[in-house]
This record gives sequence, structure tokens and C-alpha cells, in this order.
Amino acid sequence: MIEKMKFLSITGPREDIDRVADTYLSRYEIHLENALSELKTVKNLRPYIEVNPYRDQLAMARSLMQRFGGQLPEVKRSGEETLPDIQEASAFVERLSEELKELTDRREELLIQIEALKKSKDRVAPFTELNYSLREILGFKFIKFRFGRVTREYYDKINNYVYDTIDTVMFKCLEDSEYVWFVYFVPDKLSEKIDAIYASMHFERVFLPDEYEGTPLEAEHVLEEKIQALEAKKLEAEQAVKTILEDKKEELTKAWMRLERFGINFDVRKLAACTMHNSNNFYILCGWMSESDARALRKEIEGDENTFCIVEDNRGNITSTPPTKMKNPGLFKPFEMYVEMYGLPSYNEIDPTILIGITYSILFGFMFGDAGQGLCLLIGGFLLYRFKKVRLAGIISCCGFFSTIFGFLFGSIFGFEDIIDAIWLRPQEAMTDLPFIGRLNTVFVVAIAIGMGIILLCMILNIINSARVHDTEKLWFDTNGAAGLVFYAALASVIVLYMSGKALPATIVLVIMFVIPLAVIFFKEPLTAMVEKKSEKISGGVGMFITQGIFELFEVLLSYFSNTLSFVRVGAFAVSHAAMMQVVLMLAGAEAGDPNWGIVIGGNLFVCGMEGLIVGIQVLRLEYYELFSRFYRGSGRAFEPYGR
Repeated sequence: MIEKMKFLSITGPREDIDRVADTYLSRYEIHLENALSELKTVKNLRPYIEVNPYRDQLAMARSLMQRFGGQLPEVKRSGEETLPDIQEASAFVERLSEELKELTDRREELLIQIEALKKSKDRVAPFTELNYSLREILGFKFIKFRFGRVTREYYDKINNYVYDTIDTVMFKCLEDSEYVWFVYFVPDKLSEKIDAIYASMHFERVFLPDEYEGTPLEAEHVLEEKIQALEAKKLEAEQAVKTILEDKKEELTKAWMRLERFGINFDVRKLAACTMHNSNNFYILCGWMSESDARALRKEIEGDENTFCIVEDNRGNITSTPPTKMKNPGLFKPFEMYVEMYGLPSYNEIDPTILIGITYSILFGFMFGDAGQGLCLLIGGFLLYRFKKVRLAGIISCCGFFSTIFGFLFGSIFGFEDIIDAIWLRPQEAMTDLPFIGRLNTVFVVAIAIGMGIILLCMILNIINSARVHDTEKLWFDTNGAAGLVFYAALASVIVLYMSGKALPATIVLVIMFVIPLAVIFFKEPLTAMVEKKSEKISGGVGMFITQGIFELFEVLLSYFSNTLSFVRVGAFAVSHAAMMQVVLMLAGAEAGDPNWGIVIGGNLFVCGMEGLIVGIQVLRLEYYELFSRFYRGSGRAFEPYGR
């Protein structure tokens, strides 16, 4: 169902808008519209332009709240009246931010120092095998040194082909699967030549700054000690920040809530309009509310001397269309997910949630009729929906309920068909004799009958929807309108009459009720123009109109036939489910009287999961293509309460 909406205009002194937003709008759900767009006919209006004076403080509060790692402290609704006013909240956030600034700056400074030491340590770490003072090496005057690395391939080439032919000393340090780190020494006079040779071997030089003490190993230990000391100081600063935040968590939370609410209320100005008088300026807010909320808000505002609320009942004066707010019983609420996936109903359209809830559950139960597996789906889905609020779990629970019912009707429990008697029939065994057709599985006949009933119901709903939006063609002459309803109802009646052996009445219905609706559908365009009193010009001439009409009529008849046969899958899955469980029981050796319960349980889980998923998708396809496509447009826009 769709909640009835009322369009409201709220106005008052310009400087009073924050009080109204905080006192009234924050407690009611209102879908605000742009007042300038709604009040185009009103002269001397301008946008309400103003900068939030507490924007910086709100940013500070949000930043401080993030220090809790996303775990925002909760303040109960009953305690909202204890929130500080906006000035107190702003001052508190500024004081707290200033108090934490010194600690956070110190922490950032320590982080920079730690990162610099870690980089220095990483540079010297590959050369810890060099047992010589780095400071002395870096002070050499007549001998050049180079720290670096090459790949293992080129290191072998240097050793085998180059090293013995040049005046250099190479000291190997670290080696891994890809690189070899080493230091080479060369006389100053030969450095350019030797450097060029090593460069040709893809030598990657590492530059060490003059800041190390002792050997590389000793330098690494010294750097590690410095890093640990700085890490301890950083941790101390972080702990001090955490302690302050923990001590003032409650105050910070309330200040943040006040600033957040003020920010939301302040942003109401973006959708408000202002009068352009030099004095006594007023704001104007427009929006949609549910009928009950609008009535309550208007009654509450009656005692407010500075605020005026007008409910607009004449839709001709409103430019925007009402938003859609669905309100369904709790049992059907999970099925709103399927409706939203297809598209929200427009305000004047029928909400199909209850219809899809009933038809989806029944069709799923028919196709997946097993009392044991259905009970598992019912309980599992209910528990998941109850504690996790997963809407799909609620749908599964409803489907499980009907699967259980059809399981008893079919006499099937966990695939065993010899434990309980079938209240109605067994899908694989029940057969029906039909004239002109012969013997046919009963579940296929029932599936076709259910499908025809659903199609007729959808045609009726299409007529109602078309009448609401005054769509003449879809109401009277469409394949899913009155003409299509008469034709398809006549077709269903003819089938029933022929199958029951009453051929003469069926022939009369065939002649009268088939020809007339098809003729109406054939001439729907000129008939629509005639009813709407419009001049309809046949494009392409009469011949083209007749040719096109014949092909369209053939497509209509073909679609009626294919859409009806589409419901055969309902019976097919009912039969296939029983067949799949027979295979499971056969593999488990149930016929011998001593089944392997591991295979029975595993097979049930497999069938329940795989076939449940397939059946769920197939039923959803039937809902979208065979039901929704006939009457539902799904062109509505969501009701979005401001600030929620």
C-alpha cells in the first residue's frame, strides 16, 4: 500500500527558520521540494543564501569522533533534551581540539622522525656483513667506494669475466634470490673507468648519508634503538589523546550530535525561498508529508504565533508529483525489496507488494514442495530476518512456509514419499484425461490454470491503474486492457467448456467474444483518437495500417499463448524436485531399507540450496515478465525524509 501524501507550505520570519527546523521538521518525516521551483507564480522570491557559521566546528567534531575507530558512542533518544545549545557545543569542540592539537602535532613530528630513521636503517641493512666502520669508509680521500647491488646474473658475470681484469676490491654483503648487495673500492684516479664498467653490469648504487656510527651492524642496532625510543614516545602521545577522548566522550558525543543536527537543519535553507522585502522578510518551505504527520504537524503549529502551515489540497496548484512511501503489513515488508528492484510505484499506482508476496510464496511452494526442506527454510529464514534484518531472509521464510504446506499436500518430507500420505496428489504420479489432448500430468494442468488466473488478475489491475492515470488506450483497447481482458477471459472460458465436454456454448463464446475484442485491439489507435476526440491521421495509408495491424495482432495472439505456457515451468519444477530427491535417496540406498544418512543429509542440503536458488530466480522471472509487465509501470520516486 502507498501512504497518502499532503503538500505543505511552512512560512515564518526569516531568522526563525533554525528554530522551526529543530522544533518541528526534525521530529517529522518531510520530503522537501525546492520552494523556488514550486512557487514559480509567486513574485519577489529569492534563494535563501547563507553560510553555515559552525561548518568548521562540525568538521572538527567529525574528525574527533573518527578517533574512536568508527565506534560512535550512542545517546538515547530520551537523552536528546540534554544536548547543549549550538554555542556551547561549538565552544566545547574548539577547546577540545586546541587541547589535543599539541599532542597530535607531537605525534606527527615523531612519525616523521621514525620514518626517516626507518629509511636510513633500510639503506644500511643490506651491508651489515661489512665489518668496518662506516664513518671511516665515508672519510676515505684517495680511494673511492660504492655501495649498491646487481642481479645475481650480472654478479656472476662480474666474478667470472670482469673482476680479475680491473683494479678493484669487491666485498660481498647480502644475497637473496634476486639481488646481490656488495661494496667495491677503487683508486681515485681509476674511479671513472671502473664506475663505467660496473654501470655496464647494471650496478644500482645506494647512497649512504654521513650519519652512521660504527660498523653497518652496529649502526643498524643504534637506529633500531632510536626507532623504539621514538615509537614509545609516539605511543605515549597517542595514549594521552585516547585518555582525553575517553574522559570527554559523552560531552563530545552530545556536542557532535548538536552540531550534526544544526548542520542538517541549516541546510534546509538550500530548499527554502525568501521574500525580497526590505523589512519583515519571511522564509517559505514546501514539501510532502504523510497525511497523519501533516495533520499532527498542523495541529502543533496552530499554537505557534510565528509559524504558519498551509496544506494544499488542490493538486492543480502543485508542480511536483507526490513521492512514494510504501506502507505494508510486516509480513509483506521484505517483498518491498523486489518491488524496489523493478521500480517504485508512482503515487497513483497500485502497490504490488502484497500481490508479489502472495503469488511469489505460493508459486515457490508449488515448485519446491517438501515439508522437511520447507520447514528448514522457514525457521532459518525467520531467525536470520529476526536477528539480522535481512529482507531476503524474510522472503525465504515466507516461501518456506508454503513449501511446507505443499510438502504435506504432495506427501513429501526430505524427499521421502512413503512416510506421510499425500493430502492432495503426488506430482510424478497424478494424471488427468483431457479431451483432444489425452493424459497429462495434473500439476501441469493446475499450473496452467494458476497462470491464466494470474494473467486475468493482472489485466484487471492494469485497467484500474490506467483508469487512475486516464490512459484511454491502455484502459480500453490495449492487449492488457478491457479488450484484452474480454478476449482472454473468453479464451479461458472456451477451454474450460471444451474440456468439460460443452462444445456448443463454447462455440458461441468463440464467435462472439473472440472476434469483437480482437477487432477492438486491431483498431485501437483510431478508436483511442475517437474517444479522446482527436484527429488521427493514418500514416503510410490504409494498406500499411492493415498490414501492420495484422502482424501486431499475430504477435498479440502469440504472446498470449507463450505467456500462458510460461507457467508450465511451475509444474515442471514440482515434478523435477521429486525426481531429484528420488536420485538422492537411490544413491543413499534407501530402497534397501538402510540408507546412508550422510548422503541423505548432504543430498538434501545440495538440493535445498541449488534448486531453492533456481526456483527463486524462476519465480522472480515470472513475477517481472508475466505479472509486472502487464499492469505495473514502476515510475515513482522515493519518499526521502529530509535529514534522515
